Amino acid sequence: MTQPMVINDEPITMVELREELARIEKRDKEPSFRVGRTTEYLNAFVQLSPQKAEEFKKRILELNIPRIKDEHIDKIIDVMPASVEELKSVLMGYMITVNNENIKKIMNAVGGFTSEKK
Repeated sequence: MTQPMVINDEPITMVELREELARIEKRDKEPSFRVGRTTEYLNAFVQLSPQKAEEFKKRILELNIPRIKDEHIDKIIDVMPASVEELKSVLMGYMITVNNENIKKIMNAVGGFTSEKK
């Protein structure tokens, strides 16, 4: 049995994962059962196109919010919170605090993308 080796430990969004799985499905003639199930899940829940997700990530990074890292931004993109309470719930999973002013900035950024679909 082969031993998998972690090459890179970097957070990615579900949009990026869907794109990576599409490349795997093209490369492999018969992708594994897990690839198929994961692709089904991602197709059901991913709301943005790769271009829109990248634009959204840049917009949040431009806000220069202290303590917000790539992993937090990726999770915000995955969840696309529709309210301040949902955003707070997303950030509660991490050991960070974001003040109300910055939360409003993030929600304004999210607002332009919530109506965008694939």
